[in-house]
Amino acid sequence: MKKKSKRYRKGLEKLEQGRVYALADAVALLKELPAAKFDETVDLAFVLGVDPKQNDQQVRGTVALPHGTGKKVRIAAFVKGAAVDEAKAAGADIIGGDELIKKVSEGWAEFDVAVTTPDLMKDMGRLGKMLGPRGLMPSPKTGTVTREIGRTIKELKAGRIEFRIDKSANVHVPIGKRSFAASALLENAQTIIEGLLRAKPQTSKGIYLKKCVLSSTMGAGIPVDMKEHAVAQG
Repeated sequence: MKKKSKRYRKGLEKLEQGRVYALADAVALLKELPAAKFDETVDLAFVLGVDPKQNDQQVRGTVALPHGTGKKVRIAAFVKGAAVDEAKAAGADIIGGDELIKKVSEGWAEFDVAVTTPDLMKDMGRLGKMLGPRGLMPSPKTGTVTREIGRTIKELKAGRIEFRIDKSANVHVPIGKRSFAASALLENAQTIIEGLLRAKPQTSKGIYLKKCVLSSTMGAGIPVDMKEHAVAQG
C-alpha cells in the first residue's frame, strides 16, 4: 500500500473523527488544510441512491458553474457549413466535419468536450464506441447536440460542465481550484448539488444523495452532510 505523504497525514489530523461537516464548514476546512505546490483541483464526489443498471435511473446533466472550474477546456466542434464560422467565433479549439470524424475514429481524442449539430449526429454515430466510454459523446440530454453551437461553446468555456453517474452510482464533479475563494467554491458546490437534485429520476426511492465527500487533488476527503438537502430530495 502506498504511504500517504506527510502533508496528507497532517491534513487528516485536522478532521474530527466521525464528524460529517456542513457544506460551508467543509469548504472552510479544505482551505485550511496544507496545500500542495501546485493549484489543486477541488472535487465533490457523491454516492447516489439509484440503480445504474436501470435505464430509468440514469443521472446525467449539465450545470453552469458561476465561477467556472479554473481549467482550460479543450472543445472539439464537429460542424459543417455556416456552423464552422460560428464555432470559430465562439472559441472552439478543434473544428472539423468528416475529416475530424475520421481522425477520431482512428483513435485520436485530445479534447475535453465534444459538440455537434443535429444534422451531423448520423455521421457521429460511428464514434459512439470510441467516445461513449470516455464520456465524450455529444448528447441532446447535455446540450452538446445543438443548433446554437456558438452559444453552447461560449457557455462551456465559461464554466458549464457535465455530470453523469458511473456503474457504481457515483458522480465525481470538479468545482474549482484550491486558489478559489471559499465563497466561490461554496457557490459552485451548491450549484452542483442543485443540478443533481434536478436530475433525480422519478423512480428513485429512499435517500437520493447518500454520501458526499469534498477533497482537493492531494488532500484528505472531508465528509459532507447532505441532510440539509433532505427536503429537496423528497
